Amino acid sequence: MTKRRIVIGDVHGHYDALMKLLEAIAPTSDDQIYFLGDLIDRGPKSAQVVDFVFKNKYQCLRGNHEEMLLDVLGGGQIVPEMFQVWLYNGGHATITSYEGKIPQEHIEWMETLPIYLDLGDVWLVHAGIHPEIPFEKQTSEHFCWIRDEFHSMTQPYFPEKLIITGHTITFTLPGVKPGKIASGCGWLGIDTGVYHKGSGWLTALDLDQKTVFQVNSIEGKIRKIPLTEAINTIELSQVGMKRQRRLRL
Repeated sequence: MTKRRIVIGDVHGHYDALMKLLEAIAPTSDDQIYFLGDLIDRGPKSAQVVDFVFKNKYQCLRGNHEEMLLDVLGGGQIVPEMFQVWLYNGGHATITSYEGKIPQEHIEWMETLPIYLDLGDVWLVHAGIHPEIPFEKQTSEHFCWIRDEFHSMTQPYFPEKLIITGHTITFTLPGVKPGKIASGCGWLGIDTGVYHKGSGWLTALDLDQKTVFQVNSIEGKIRKIPLTEAINTIELSQVGMKRQRRLRL
């Protein structure tokens, strides 16, 4: 069997859904598994998710939720002003899953996570890339947090690389239905909102067989579909209008 490259979107503490997803994928020891970050927060079992990925030595990117945790705890002491921000964005569920004590080895592991991975034909990043900034001047804030500027790109950032992202729940983008992968100019978004009551889907993309595996954390459904059937193309004009409305606020 040909070695596969499997990319998994934002898990957000949904350990049970992740286990079902991996059971459906049935990876072999030759397959490569990549996580796009945001293993933690919002869902009930962040500690279990991190421990699983950490112990299995799967490759994982740093997401904005790992960034928030590190902003609070990475320096060895709690930063109060960042603590409330993290709690508001789902950190309370993570603390609860760890029973109030996050192991230092988990924190140190998160500090080592890369902010992008270049697979040659595919470029993995949590949030995206700023289309108007040279690559060498991009920062973790761009790679972990960007939204509108990236989604409104009108030409690929990399001429010969497809960008795969998580971060933005796909159905929040114009023209994309719940559970669908978002397709933009030179990129695909696979965060289908496992924690969101309007979706519940956790998605994995087999890059080489162009197949999508999904598990629904709400209904328990499992599906395997061709990538071509899983995609909705975003409406670029609507992304621009959305951005303008935000700027006016």
